[in-house]
Amino acid sequence: MEPVLQVALDHMHRKRALLAAKEAVEGGADWLEAGTPLIKSEGMEVVRELKKSFPGKTIVADLKTMDTGAFETEIAAKAGADVITVMGVTDDATILEAVKAARRYGAKIMVDLMRVPDKPARAKELEKLGVDYLNMHVSIDEQMIARTPLQELKAVASATSLPVAVAGGLTSETVAQAVAAGASIVIVGGAIIKAEKVADATRTIKKAMQGLKAISSGSFKKYTEADVRDALRKVSTPNLADAMQKRGVMTGLVPRIKHGAKLVGRAITVKTVDGDWAKPVEAIDRAKPGDVIVIDVGGGPTAVWGELASHSCLVKGVAGVVIDGAVRDLDTILELNFPCFSRHVAPHAGEPKGLGEIGSEIDCGGQKVHAGDWIVGDESGLIVVPQEQAVEMANRAIDVLERENRIREEIKRGGTLSSVLELEKWEQIR
Repeated sequence: MEPVLQVALDHMHRKRALLAAKEAVEGGADWLEAGTPLIKSEGMEVVRELKKSFPGKTIVADLKTMDTGAFETEIAAKAGADVITVMGVTDDATILEAVKAARRYGAKIMVDLMRVPDKPARAKELEKLGVDYLNMHVSIDEQMIARTPLQELKAVASATSLPVAVAGGLTSETVAQAVAAGASIVIVGGAIIKAEKVADATRTIKKAMQGLKAISSGSFKKYTEADVRDALRKVSTPNLADAMQKRGVMTGLVPRIKHGAKLVGRAITVKTVDGDWAKPVEAIDRAKPGDVIVIDVGGGPTAVWGELASHSCLVKGVAGVVIDGAVRDLDTILELNFPCFSRHVAPHAGEPKGLGEIGSEIDCGGQKVHAGDWIVGDESGLIVVPQEQAVEMANRAIDVLERENRIREEIKRGGTLSSVLELEKWEQIR
């Protein structure tokens, strides 16, 4: 069979999902999926609306059923779902009941293999149970740590004669690999529904699938350890703060930067006392190109940094400095375009006594900072990202940026932020 493109509508709002569905169909989508978040948010009514609005399309209800297989299948099928998903980690009895109910109501069952330990072996068992499709799926949260479904897809497709779907961060650059590895159904969510032009993004995906050739999209890629700096340079600190659920935000440190300047780099930490600029300056010698010197002065008002230290950093390739204390020579530092964040500005400096240390855990702007953590700063503020979370948070911040780009496009079409997000409907009920 020719590979099918299934568009996953993983929205919170029914209105936005239907708008994306309309554009996706214009771009050539074959199947439309009411994603799990959408069904949980809007209920089975959204499946009815999709069936009514797009009667010629296969409608998938991504229920991820774990229990009451017959009952949930009946509910979805009566609402108009042609395909209903059940989790492969559930017991065989639930899957058999779902299969029987699907036969009664003219629907089909797709089993999601997410979290199944031995996927090829389970695929063979599921085929015997009478399911219609399998789904080799890597969850959205796993995608944020750069996992892809392609690693196991070929083994699953080789183990069964059932059509195999694949889902998990696929883009126009990777869908051809999925088809070549044996996918009959390619499920794409974010690379389509987060695009500013959904129809265009859908066409590009279809072209890549049909031509078995990667097409560069310029976005929607998943970043790895090697790409963290590039990813963090693409996003704003508000994007990152949303991705980190408000964690890591430094407070009280003011950007001393030109408009449009950005600070991204790994921390080299310095602990000193008010006015003692010896360790901060010595840290320049230890810093690597691209590092950010982060100085804990306990908020002291006497400068520990100035023009000459900034000149030294530019020669060394240091990305910038963050000071929970004072800086001086600010006019020259701004002329140098050397990114600097500080709590205070003062004309007087102290003496290089050599107290403190380099490379230890410090407190800066109300946050713990360790050597090697990522520092991101712009005109909106500063955030520290623990190095062990950097890949995940970079990907989550990119996800926030892409979703905001789509909302901006919907606003340009005549909506308002309140109407697009249906704020009154979703206000918290206390």
